[in-house]
Amino acid sequence: MSVSFSNFPAPFPATGKNIHTVTSDRFVLYGGSATICQRFCGLKIWLLDRLNLKHCGKKHGLSESKIIKNQDKLDSHLETSSSNDGRDSEEVSTLSVPNVTKRPTSKLQAHSPNFPVQSDQAPSLCIAVIGATGELARRKIFPALFALYYSGFLPENVGIVGYSRKNLTDEDLRSIIASTLTCRIDHRENCGDKIDAFLSRTYYLNGGYDNREGMLKLSALMEHIEGGFEANRIFYLSVPQEALLDVASTLAICAQTQKGWNRIIIEKPFGFDALSSHWLTKALLSKFQEKQLYRIDHLLGRNLIENLTVLRFSNLIFEPLWSRTYIRSIQVILSEEMGVQSGRYFDGYGIIRDIVHSHILQTIALLAMEPPISLNGEDIRNEKVKVLRSIRRLEPSNVILGQYKATFDDKVDVKLNSLTPTYFAAVLYIDNARWDGVPFLIKAGMGLIKHRVEIRIQFRHVPGNIYHDRFGHNINLATNELILRDVPDEAILVRVNNKVPGLGLQLDASELNLLYKDKYNAEVPDSYEHLLLDVIDGDNHLFMRSDELTAAWNILNPVLQEIDNNNIAPELYELGGRGPVGAYYLWAKHGVQWTED
Repeated sequence: MSVSFSNFPAPFPATGKNIHTVTSDRFVLYGGSATICQRFCGLKIWLLDRLNLKHCGKKHGLSESKIIKNQDKLDSHLETSSSNDGRDSEEVSTLSVPNVTKRPTSKLQAHSPNFPVQSDQAPSLCIAVIGATGELARRKIFPALFALYYSGFLPENVGIVGYSRKNLTDEDLRSIIASTLTCRIDHRENCGDKIDAFLSRTYYLNGGYDNREGMLKLSALMEHIEGGFEANRIFYLSVPQEALLDVASTLAICAQTQKGWNRIIIEKPFGFDALSSHWLTKALLSKFQEKQLYRIDHLLGRNLIENLTVLRFSNLIFEPLWSRTYIRSIQVILSEEMGVQSGRYFDGYGIIRDIVHSHILQTIALLAMEPPISLNGEDIRNEKVKVLRSIRRLEPSNVILGQYKATFDDKVDVKLNSLTPTYFAAVLYIDNARWDGVPFLIKAGMGLIKHRVEIRIQFRHVPGNIYHDRFGHNINLATNELILRDVPDEAILVRVNNKVPGLGLQLDASELNLLYKDKYNAEVPDSYEHLLLDVIDGDNHLFMRSDELTAAWNILNPVLQEIDNNNIAPELYELGGRGPVGAYYLWAKHGVQWTED
């Protein structure tokens, strides 16, 4: 089988063993019809991209009509050669062209961006935001991408594609996201120029309602942006859960690059329960490798979470104390003032599936894990999953559920059904040598008195304390505590006992305070910036692996089943209050002092 290019000057050297030069402007492609026919459409796109017909036409004085005529002749010749090839022998070698079905090149030509082609050796990066017109993309994803671009963490040849089903243009998308872009407070140089440059590298594609055709168009557009160079791709799937599998499956087949790595970002929740999560994971792993999947939870991108391992493993004063020998209890608290989730989403999943399954359990895993052998993401994940598998399955007797009482005047969602919890308090135990008998107390709620995110590590009483009678009737007030606070003001506090200045001997519990805003004169990056940069760098330690998902669902399954069987009803609490009264009794049951808001 031969393919003639006599109408064009030879634009590239033969790069595969299956392409042989016959003359200076004629090439022969060898291969069996059983295997080579599938590659023709991809070959066509590849060749047209390399030929750069429009540029060559200007260079050699060809008119536009001549270019189109030559392109049509190439189409015809490819089809004729494909149908007349009768050889059944194996290919001499595999040609480096996409093995895909025919791409909609005419639609690509109608939407070809004027994107500068880079000639450096560094691989380019293309980021596709699937669901680009949604609230999450507009408020969080695009601003985070711009912040990384502005700070120099994205390559200059980056391309960003917004993909959705709305009939918009590039300029429409740019105007939508432009108002959300801000520059760093600590360095605003060339802010306007950076915003303009970022927007000029941002494009929009209407994928329509046929996911397969839409993903083919997306891949063609990304190939055009990449300019034929080595390229890596990130796909952020900001889509509803019911659409996730269909979008991911067609993306895997039609939109992955063959010239670099592909990474897929998936938003929580990751299933509805253990069974649905199992089937979702199984379907994803049939299309992608585990190392390609990044299950994102924005709460895990907070500086507090990243600082957990730093405090533990880089400070000699903490690591020797980090066990049942010295620690009496650990509290993980996340309270929000108002419900911010949409009713359609939150009513289906509740706070257990949304926050506890991912953020709370991941925080406990990072707190309680053994030292990893390195900072490699897989090494850290290996230690986290050991902790999750060691956590005792939750008993309903150790759980308090709540739901806020709200009216339409409260300006929050009141469409929750009678079993959707907005508050979750529980006591967990880790059955291993380090943490045996230490209660881990969880409190996560919405519509509470204030927004607070912190971890409180309470140490044991001093044995035979000779100052016992100086603390008054409540010895718990004299207990040492390490408090890691994220909200309202990020800080590290250590509660210690000291003598009050003056005559006599009066003791007081005081806090040694490292307040970040006073110590560090820098703007704290948004959690999405942190996590997106981790995806670009291939650092996956803050993203849940499939076995971590399974272990987390196994912990929560008994409680979820009781809720589904109507055996547990949430306790109502006032919107803007402190939560269900039952949580106070649960803390007391396990001998832990309740921390007031």
